[in-house]
Amino acid sequence: MSKAHRGKGIRELPAHGRGTCARCKKENIKVLYETELDGAKVKICKFCNAALKNSK
Repeated sequence: MSKAHRGKGIRELPAHGRGTCARCKKENIKVLYETELDGAKVKICKFCNAALKNSK
């Protein structure tokens, strides 16, 4: 069977959830994880999200 609903949640986001990561500054990467850096809520990529979780 096909997976018609895979990625459905990010299709409605601007640019399908892609942008520039606020932590590593990579461009055109999926920034789906909202976290707090330096007192501001920012969106980061999954690699930075994992790195932050492992550093705690």
